[in-house]
Amino acid sequence: MRFYSVVVSTAAVLLGAASCFPAVAQTTHDGREVYRDTTKPIEDRITDLMKRFTLQEKAMQLNHTNRGVPRLGLPMWGGWNQTLHGVWSKQPTTLFPMPTAMGATWNPELVHTVADAMSDEARALYNAHAEGPRTPHGLVFRSPVINISRDPRWGRIQEVFSEDPLLTARMGVAYVRGLQGDDVQHLKVAATVKHFAVNNVESGRQHLNATVDERNLFEFWLPHWRAAIVEGHAQSVMSSYNAINGTPDAVNHYLLTDILRKKWGFDGFVTDDLGAVALLSGTRNTNLNEPGQHFSEDPVVAAAEAIRAGNDSDDVEFETNLPLAVQRGLLTEKDVDGALRNVLRVGFRLGAYDPPGTSPYSKIGMDVVRSDAHRALSQQVAEESMTLLLNRKDFLPLQRNSVKSIAVIGPAGGDGYETGNYYGTPAVKTSVTSGLRTLLGSGVKVDYERGVGFVDAADEKEVERAVSLARKSDVVVLCLGTNLQVEAEGRDRRNLNLPGAQQRLLEAVYAANPKVALVLLNAGPLAVTWANDHVPAILSAWYPGELGGTAIARTLFGENNPGGHLPYTVYASLDGVPPQNEYDVSRGYTYQYFKGVPLYPFGHGLSYTHFSYSDLKITQSTGKGASVAVSFRLTNTGKVAGAEVAQVYTHLQKSRAIQPFRTLRGFERVTLQPNESRTMTIVLPTASLGWYDPALHDFQVEAGTVDVLVGSSSEDIRLRAATEVRSQSTARNIHLSSH
Repeated sequence: MRFYSVVVSTAAVLLGAASCFPAVAQTTHDGREVYRDTTKPIEDRITDLMKRFTLQEKAMQLNHTNRGVPRLGLPMWGGWNQTLHGVWSKQPTTLFPMPTAMGATWNPELVHTVADAMSDEARALYNAHAEGPRTPHGLVFRSPVINISRDPRWGRIQEVFSEDPLLTARMGVAYVRGLQGDDVQHLKVAATVKHFAVNNVESGRQHLNATVDERNLFEFWLPHWRAAIVEGHAQSVMSSYNAINGTPDAVNHYLLTDILRKKWGFDGFVTDDLGAVALLSGTRNTNLNEPGQHFSEDPVVAAAEAIRAGNDSDDVEFETNLPLAVQRGLLTEKDVDGALRNVLRVGFRLGAYDPPGTSPYSKIGMDVVRSDAHRALSQQVAEESMTLLLNRKDFLPLQRNSVKSIAVIGPAGGDGYETGNYYGTPAVKTSVTSGLRTLLGSGVKVDYERGVGFVDAADEKEVERAVSLARKSDVVVLCLGTNLQVEAEGRDRRNLNLPGAQQRLLEAVYAANPKVALVLLNAGPLAVTWANDHVPAILSAWYPGELGGTAIARTLFGENNPGGHLPYTVYASLDGVPPQNEYDVSRGYTYQYFKGVPLYPFGHGLSYTHFSYSDLKITQSTGKGASVAVSFRLTNTGKVAGAEVAQVYTHLQKSRAIQPFRTLRGFERVTLQPNESRTMTIVLPTASLGWYDPALHDFQVEAGTVDVLVGSSSEDIRLRAATEVRSQSTARNIHLSSH
């Protein structure tokens, strides 16, 4: 019996140790490893490569900061990389305006071009073996952020495109396609869309639970994610810290597997937000010092459940705990292989295991980084994002022949203007003061006084210097706004007011000289109600990137006609805005359901010219691919060329369920010369007019009368008509389109 006992124990030990050695791999007829043979199908190459890994090496590859497999000569290709609005690097790169500014352009084609430029710089840095902020530059980038700016207090609004699912979808798809390139099987870089899902509160974000009903989830919180996966073919998804209906997203099988993979056909890999799996066992994130979800006291159990739910990649916790989970029987090695296959599939599509020099992107050199073309593109985005909120008596544009002195005042008027997070330190920043001086030359005196800081209490001497400058100048360009001390990751705002003593400065400067052009450089909306009632002009310039001052100066003097439109609602106050922990948007969130009167509505944006809308026609097609075609004539009736964003909204007149006041269904940005007209047609798939019915667990188009509204904003409706639609049982294959 003792001998038998010893044999059994030895066999058990050998079985446990078997995975410490790689399985038998294959070679081709000419002696090459199958995984290096680019003529073989990717899945065969993945299978061969996985056979060469030990269990520990497999777990290492599921740590996104791994350094490759030195034993096999395999390179690092993942890493911690960011391209939110420029490649974050230890080397200077092109800094673009923040994503909300991109959203304000309402121009997906431009966003595609920006992402393409950023991915060129990203590939160049990888090819040059350059160092990133935390790891050497890899090829997986944790961008774009496609969460929704549902709540105006949210600290990370600067990272997202819009409060609207359609606008977010179109921008997100354009960004992903631009970043990854045109061929999914041969990627330039891989995009990681984040943070999945229902994530837009910073306070307590690592342990909060979002309670969301099924209709809100599929109708408001998920459509743009589906577009990024199904249309954009995003290769990676980041699960968020929060829980949905009690289940943390990092271990949410329904979210990560049932919806993402089974419903949408996702075949890339899921990674968690930094440290999210560690936080499942109550570990504190040392960066934010917040408690986690307390899913399990055992970190090995937490790691195992994340893998089983469909979370394929993590940090060092996976590298440490997955082999232990297999040893303890919490996972099989096959479970680990499934996650690893998803990760390696993206690596093979990136060409990370191909012979050196065979990738079409391996020749991209460092000459593209901060190239003249990319810097010009940054300025173009800034200029297209300029959003004119108010312009009494055509105060703007300013006329050179009537302005001899300008007072630039405010914390955002100098070199301290904000450029946004997830980039690092800009190599170059062009302030409003510098931009005006360069544009106007020695013929116009441009002086600057800060007046107050972004968040500081007023220094009366500094305020008085600003007031004195305003009093003796022909015109004031007052630059107010926010910075990362006000709104940022981990920091929501408590109100929508101008921070610090900026309101005090505004009123004092206006009293000294009412000829004020207020330029707002901010991320989230600011309730500048006093300014709206007093100053003659307000321009929203966002966080405008490295050439922001040039773009603002050109806009103030009419060399750029502002054509941006708000990608979110600017509320007059928080009255009527639900609390942040209310995830049912029908309670009063966004332009779709807000019952009050906004200061500036979603989609609002003025121009130095005027546009007329006419000749609305509605045409329906039936059968497979049924659609509603909305045609109308747009005319520039002014004296200068300009861009208009024509927007199409719908509203179902009668329904058995609550419906939005209006919902954006399509849009197009178009530039017209003076007196030029264009007939525009925006086609809406009939399926896109549906709403999600929890009883059916699917979208359905309810028969009835639909109002079709065409205009320049969600409130400025120029044309309207009604059309009858027939019932459809499902709108599962909705294609969200900008035109």
